[in-house]
Formats: sequence, C-alpha cells, structure tokens
Amino acid sequence: MWNKLIESVPNISEGRRTSVIDEIVAAVDGDGIRVLDVQSDPDHNRSVVTIVGRPEMIGEGVIRLVDRAVQLIDLGKHTGQHPRMGAVDVIPFIPVKGTTIEECISLSRDVGQEIAERFGIPVYLYERSATSAKRRNLATIRRGEFEGFAEKILLPEWKPDFGEKRVHPTAGVTAIGARQFLIAYNINLATTDVKIAQQIAEAVRHRSGGLRFVKALGFSLEDRGIVQVSMNLTDFAKTPIHRVFEMVVREAERYGVMVIGSEIAGTVPRSALIAAAEYYLRMAGFSESLILEERIEEALSGDS
Repeated sequence: MWNKLIESVPNISEGRRTSVIDEIVAAVDGDGIRVLDVQSDPDHNRSVVTIVGRPEMIGEGVIRLVDRAVQLIDLGKHTGQHPRMGAVDVIPFIPVKGTTIEECISLSRDVGQEIAERFGIPVYLYERSATSAKRRNLATIRRGEFEGFAEKILLPEWKPDFGEKRVHPTAGVTAIGARQFLIAYNINLATTDVKIAQQIAEAVRHRSGGLRFVKALGFSLEDRGIVQVSMNLTDFAKTPIHRVFEMVVREAERYGVMVIGSEIAGTVPRSALIAAAEYYLRMAGFSESLILEERIEEALSGDS
C-alpha cells in the first residue's frame, strides 16, 4: 500500500490515432506510478490520461509522457473542437493521500523547469502554482491557442515561467500547476445548433454570472450529430454535479432542446456520485455508512 499519493491528469492533443495514444500512455508506466484511466474524444481530438503515483516517482512518469508526445504529435497538423496550445496541453498535480497542495506546487515547478530545459517547450505555471493572478486561470493562458501563441509569447506579460520566448514548432507550449480535484463533466444535447450549447455554457459558467466553481464551453460533436456543454467543476463539494445538471436542463428547455445524456471525462470521486444519488433518490437519513463497500472497507481496514 502506498502511503503518499499524488494524481496527475495530463491532457494530450490527440484523440483519434489510437496507436499514437497507446504509445504515449505506455511511456508512463514504471515503479511507483500507475495509469488509472485514458479517455479519448475524436471530436475534441484530445485524450485525458489519469495517473497516480508516489510523489518521488510521478514527475518522471509525466516527463516520459511528454517525451513521447513531443515525438508523435505535430500541432501544425492538429484540428479539433477543444481549445489547445500544446501537444501536452496541460499537466495538473493533485494531492490525493498523505500529500499537500504545497508539495504539488513544488513538484509542478520542478517538472515545468525540466520540461522547458529538456524539450525546449515554454512552460506556464497555472492555478495554485501561478506566479501572478492573471495566470491562475488556464483559459486565460490558453487564449489565442497554438496558432496565436507565436505573437502572444513576445508580449512582456506573457513571458514563460520556464523556457525561452519561442513557441516549440510542433509541441507548442504547456501549462503546469497544482490544484485540488476537478471533475470534467460534459452534457450532451439533442441538436446540431452549436450556438445553443454556447449560450447554455455562458449561462452556467461562473465568469459569465452562472454557478460558482464551474467553467464551461459549448462544442459541436459532428461525428455524433449533437452538441455538448463541456465543463470543469473545480469544487464539486460546493457546486455539486446534480446542481449543474439541473441548471443545464432548465436552460436547454428554454430552447426546446432535450438533454440526452452526460459524461465524465477521466475519474470522479465516489462522494460526488453519492451526493447525486442522495439528491435524486431523495433518501431520508442517508449516510455513507449505508453503502456496502464502505462497510467492507471499514471492517477490513485493520487487516494486513
């Protein structure tokens, strides 16, 4: 049993070429690190890789992933619905067990410096690792995307935290930072009108006056003939999944559009799903001690 764990969720700008995704993910494996989940979306042309490992090991696993991604991804040939600025677009570090956000901040800085020096990729620190308030928000850093970054990086206020003021010709730039657990949550709508998804995203996200701790964009999923409200829930305890879902449903009704399903990208804490179940089932006197698996884990916790 590992007593100290950090999670990392690198987002790579490839969601269509299975062999390339497999090769990049395979580079991660090593002592003290495990790949928990890989989710790829061809419309977004993006994959979310969930990794967990010991603090002293996980950084090297992430660097191995970046090494393979730089060799196999060319952003000059990349298209997709999701905004992106790098072959490895973003690398968050999250404290999971026996670790602190301060340890993740230190790790993000060490990894960011090594990526810049080893691969020539400019690195920006974001969220809790950010060196200025302007850089905390990933969307602000990413604005302009790969195509616009050659000009943006020359501005004094956008000097990279690590690396030179020159965009890598195929791998772009990367954001690295420490944050708490985030749920990537998508809601699909039965329409092809992407403007409806964009208007709902504007209504639900915090920066436009919507729900606190929600970031949202609207996308067209052309291969599936639908549109999607794609969201990041940055504090699911304060703004739970079910509250977000209900608001999107109400907004969709204004346009005469049905919600046809929702998706989790990556992994989700058990407590987030328990909260949704409690809300929709209207259970009285509910507690996690009523869950069979919780009782089993508690009963076996003292066994070796």
